[in-house]
Amino acid sequence: MTTAVAAPFRFFALQVVRTRRLGPSLARVTFAGPDLRAFHSDGLDQSLSLFLPHPGQSGPAVPVELGEGWWQGWRELPDDVRAVMRSYTLRALRRDDDGHTAEIDVDFVLHGLEPDSGIQAGPAARWAADAAPGDRVLLLGPAVADNRAIRFRPPEDTDLVVIWGDETAVPAACAIVESLPAGTRARVWLQVPHAEDVQDLRTAADAEVTWLVGDDTDGPEATLATLRAAQLPPAEHPYVWIAGESGCVKQLRRHFVGERGVDRRAVTFVGYWRRGLTEEQLREQG
Repeated sequence: MTTAVAAPFRFFALQVVRTRRLGPSLARVTFAGPDLRAFHSDGLDQSLSLFLPHPGQSGPAVPVELGEGWWQGWRELPDDVRAVMRSYTLRALRRDDDGHTAEIDVDFVLHGLEPDSGIQAGPAARWAADAAPGDRVLLLGPAVADNRAIRFRPPEDTDLVVIWGDETAVPAACAIVESLPAGTRARVWLQVPHAEDVQDLRTAADAEVTWLVGDDTDGPEATLATLRAAQLPPAEHPYVWIAGESGCVKQLRRHFVGERGVDRRAVTFVGYWRRGLTEEQLREQG
């Protein structure tokens, strides 16, 4: 039984129906379930919260029966019982003949599972790598199509869309690029660890997509140098969307606002993760 949380969001009980490896660093998991009939989103970078079970559990432990008190109840569960919570973006949704959401795709970054990664894989990456049809998850997502967890909102007078994202932002960035209408000018940079992670994007827009392949252990300096050297077409009202590691995102925002003179109100920047910290540690910092 699912319980409403706070509009426009609610819990959805879902099951894995398919999995697909996109490359050494990315895996796509497709979810379905009757609850999805109430799932609504018009966002291209729709943020979601996934609750995953620990190994050996039949499903994620979240006390949804507590209604609005679920959060405190979830935090009070033992560490080895409490469901693993991770934030993701919606990669795609498909509707049935009646217009209801039938399936959703979520792309997982397999940190620590890539060959010779040198880092320890987290619980979500391990879950995604082993996911199989029938596996149960709980999703906290939108019941209202236009909601505050959507960040990509270019103004109507935008005449150039500029996008940068690391591998954690690739799903959202790809969804954005694919949906841009004909006549839209876009310049896009996407960072992935391996050449095999590069995806073939199809869009009606005038989009120039550059894949930056390689390790980002040097931090944002190399990325910043690449964007500083880039020539952007002239535009009176550019809109910038940058997402990924928070330190890099902040430096790129300063570059676009301070060095290129983009109106700060036309720059959307989202820190999906922070170097050296887990999502639990980020949550504790508020």
